[in-house]
Amino acid sequence: MSVPKPGLRVLVTGGAGFMGINLVRHLLARGCAVRSWDIAPFNYPEADRIDVLQGDIRDLSLHDRAFEGVDLVVHCAAALPLAAPAEIRSTNVDGTRLLLETAARTGTGRFIHISSTAVYGIPDHHPLIETDRMVGVGPYGASKVAAEEICAPFRAAGMVLPILRPKSFVGPERLGAFELLYDFASTGHNFPVLGAGDNRYQLLDVEDLCAAVMLCATGDAGKVNATFNIGAERFGSLRQSFQAVLDRAGHGKRVIGLPEGPAIWTLRGLEALHLSPLYKWIYETAGKESFVSIDRAKSVLGYAPDYSNEEALIRNFDWFLANRGRIGAAHGVTHRVPWKRGALAVARLVF
Repeated sequence: MSVPKPGLRVLVTGGAGFMGINLVRHLLARGCAVRSWDIAPFNYPEADRIDVLQGDIRDLSLHDRAFEGVDLVVHCAAALPLAAPAEIRSTNVDGTRLLLETAARTGTGRFIHISSTAVYGIPDHHPLIETDRMVGVGPYGASKVAAEEICAPFRAAGMVLPILRPKSFVGPERLGAFELLYDFASTGHNFPVLGAGDNRYQLLDVEDLCAAVMLCATGDAGKVNATFNIGAERFGSLRQSFQAVLDRAGHGKRVIGLPEGPAIWTLRGLEALHLSPLYKWIYETAGKESFVSIDRAKSVLGYAPDYSNEEALIRNFDWFLANRGRIGAAHGVTHRVPWKRGALAVARLVF
């Protein structure tokens, strides 16, 4: 486990989001002083233990306040794939540029940028490595590619700027697309997947992602100043991963494969009608192999993930079961609320 310097002062953008709150808790447990900066309110018990700044990362009038006295920035804030394309571009690209400009102006010691394996697009080989070509699919994927391109000159100018590309990650507070699986499992339904579900598909526990952040925060500047894939080390097929959740629910239900071609064409049509519960990058890759090499993170950072796919999903599912009463009926476009089910609301009648 990485041990931070005593009193390390950390600014977490997107601190009220799914990754943000888990990282805030991770940092507090290791003696760090934390400031959360998020456009959303920070409605957690930890609010009285941190410095909360509510506002938009694109609001330059807040930048001096946000960066005051910090040793490190972890940039988690992002508009997610179901947001409007203009909002995705403005937040993920322009917002990142503004933050980096302020970090350079204020002499912030280290800036950790949370990217995504979405920068690899729809791959034609596996495992993916950090030097593979970046091809963004849809507004979100394109924005993540552009944000990394903005990081490059700042790193070249001398900023210590680790970039993490995590696989889809789960854990306490995670809902979003995974809430569909948890809802089907908890209510005793089979769960549909695209294709046979036998494709190897790598996920990530948010706690392992937080550990990777700490390794970048505390490691030697010359070593951590690079780009790293982050994912589970132990993973199998998508069917195996999802079946573990259905088994945990105890209703005897199974993962049901759907013909991939017709299902994708159906989802494309539903997306055009704003009825798809999934966005393009998810449904175009869900039936395919999807895993990255974490060798660079292991050898350079000392990254050693604790959780397998199944363990991460079950940990998230257990949290879901314990917190269903406060999740409510609200829907949105973030990872901390359920996404609209669209056509899957009807699919539950079938499965």
